[in-house]
Order: sequence, then C-alpha cells, then structure tokens
Amino acid sequence: MELEQYFPFWNKLTHEQQQRLEASASQRQYPAGTIVHSGRHDCLGLLLILSGQLRVYIITEEGKELTLYRLFDRDICLFTASCIMNSIQFDVTISADQDTTVLHIPPDVYKQCMQESAPASNYINELMASRFSDVMWILDQVLSKKLDTRLSAFLIEESELSGKSKLVMTHEQIANHLGSAREVISRMLKYMQNEGLVKLGRGSITLTDTPGLTQLAQASLR
Repeated sequence: MELEQYFPFWNKLTHEQQQRLEASASQRQYPAGTIVHSGRHDCLGLLLILSGQLRVYIITEEGKELTLYRLFDRDICLFTASCIMNSIQFDVTISADQDTTVLHIPPDVYKQCMQESAPASNYINELMASRFSDVMWILDQVLSKKLDTRLSAFLIEESELSGKSKLVMTHEQIANHLGSAREVISRMLKYMQNEGLVKLGRGSITLTDTPGLTQLAQASLR
C-alpha cells in the first residue's frame, strides 16, 4: 500500500522519512464488533482505513452511546494516536462496525515525523480540526434538533451509504448511534410506519417514502 494515497504531504518528506514510515506500517484486521480503542490513555497509533468501517463514539454518564462520526476506506483514524497530540483530552471509543482492514503506523514513528516535518504536523492539525468540527455538529444536533428529525436523517444517510432502501439494523443499534434509548426509537419508528414513511420488519427497516423522510430530516442533513 502506497502511503502517498493517504498523506498529501508525502512528496515534501525526505526519502529517509518516507522509508521510515513505510518500514513501520503493517496491516491489521479487526472483525466486526471489535473494540479498537478505548479512552485517551489507549494509544495505538495512526490507523489508515484500507477497507471496512470504524465507528467513533462517546459513552454518556447515563451509559448511552452517541456516534460522533464514522470512518471509511481511505480515512485516517487520529484518536487512536491521541498520545502524540498533547492537546487532546477527549475520551472516545472506537469499534469496527464491519470487518475492517487497516494500515497501522506506530505512534512514536509518526510523532518523530511530525517533529521533523512541518507539513506532516500541519496536516494532522487540519485533520483534527475537521474531526472536531464533526463532533461539534453532532453535539449541536443533540442539543438543538428534535429526535424525529435526527432519526429521519440517520435513516436516509444509512440508505445512501448502503445503496439500499432496506436497512438491516436493530432499534438498539440505531439508539446507540443517536444517543437515545431503544424504547424511544421503537416508538418513533412505529409512528413513522403509521405515517407510511417506513416499513418495519424483523431486524430491518425499509424506507417507503424517502421524499417524506427527507422533508422531515431537513434540519439534520449534512
């Protein structure tokens, strides 16, 4: 795997720096459901997503989960290398939503690269700013948008990601993404079914009125 596909500053590194990064990189596999990272004291290193999907979330004081963002092919997972960024004081959990293959770079190797190369350091800072922007967007959604709006947006986004109108997903999984309770999500989905927006099945939800869901979700669509 060529690291320049992930690092736009690659050509600004010295040949020695490039060789050091390439020599340290190794593939790792995480089966679906695996906890990849737990808390800021868990410093695994940079993960470059080759295939699959990682979910970054927080656990509230009430024990509920809230998805902050997800990572897909060609994304870089930063929070697994939080020890190389002293300003991070933010506990998140990262799990594999699907069978996921990553390219792993040890934290000490990339930290040295950041210390030696301003472009490498600047890129990580820009990426971190983008991730925190995602986090702030989610927090604004939780604080200021209605749950039915957020749920509608979530269903539409999931449908777009999978390319299918039928989502194989439990009410519990949706609740974990949205920081809600399963019972609340179930009641809301039943209401949506009565309104003709979705059709509920065993472990599945089929979108039957995407325009209607889109109209309901306007305030929460990115």
